[in-house]
Amino acid sequence: MKTLVLGDTHGRPYWKEIVAKENADRVIFIGDYFDSYDDYISVEQMDNFKQIIEYKQSNQAEVIMLIGNHDYHYMRGVSEHYSGYQAGAAPAIQHLLEDNKEHLQMCYRLGDYLFTHAGVSHDWLLLHSREYRKDENADVSEIVNDLFKYKSFSFAFAGVNPYGNSSLASPIWIRPQALQATNYDTLRNKYIQVVGHTQVNKMDVEGKATGGRYHYIDALGTSGEYMIIEDDKLTFPTHKQE
Repeated sequence: MKTLVLGDTHGRPYWKEIVAKENADRVIFIGDYFDSYDDYISVEQMDNFKQIIEYKQSNQAEVIMLIGNHDYHYMRGVSEHYSGYQAGAAPAIQHLLEDNKEHLQMCYRLGDYLFTHAGVSHDWLLLHSREYRKDENADVSEIVNDLFKYKSFSFAFAGVNPYGNSSLASPIWIRPQALQATNYDTLRNKYIQVVGHTQVNKMDVEGKATGGRYHYIDALGTSGEYMIIEDDKLTFPTHKQE
């Protein structure tokens, strides 16, 4: 089975070209559908999100839509706002997210691979999950998704570092340095984490910097790379925007 994993979207429409080219059985969007850094206006961002939903509903592939911080701050009941927040479009985006919340999730696990927008921290799990405190071998993907369902405030920005570089930062906020430090002898031994959120100029194809235990894939706006998992092998093709 072929799995395509796409980095942060931010309104970019060329996921459609990649999906058509790769013809994957499963497609994972790593989140951040809104707040463009490439001059896509709010209406274009919303239309792009609707098209992803339509693609998911078409059943052409199994589609996993993860939530990012630039989606979370538009959700009902969330009062914090981050860079790029579009106040004028916020009510419409909130309605769009609310109408499609059944299509969204915080975490997905595929074998040993754990997918979230920014990464799952051992310290964050200990703080927020009684189940994890009782059994650190529990399925982390189920714990994270249940926390979002029943304790969504757990995903709010946390820690003193304004960039999110804290071991207590949530799976939509934590940065690579804190993620790898807090998980060094815990989750690192259980999962290979695939995350976006922190933009990279080029993917670490061979995993030399992380021992192959972390893959940072927010590269659609830089190198244009994305991830393919097929037959237990990883490849990192490049999309060249026309």
